[in-house]
Amino acid sequence: VEVPSVVAQQILSILSAITAKKERFIFEGAEIKLNPTCGIFVTMNPGYAGRTELPDNLKALFRPVTMVVPNLELICMVMLMSQ
Repeated sequence: VEVPSVVAQQILSILSAITAKKERFIFEGAEIKLNPTCGIFVTMNPGYAGRTELPDNLKALFRPVTMVVPNLELICMVMLMSQ
């Protein structure tokens, strides 16, 4: 069994419980309390050697977000000009 497919099933069970507005649900054979405001985040950097893309079934459960290094010089210039 591949780890990403197991993770995809676990995340899907959590998201299904949230969608169904359940207070408790079965997770990995145990009944647990659900916090409906929970968040699940996956961080990846597929450009590095040895890293792979997420499988499609896992990728479908998340929204992509891109992060960049802020341009501090531009931020400072705008802040100075606004004063």
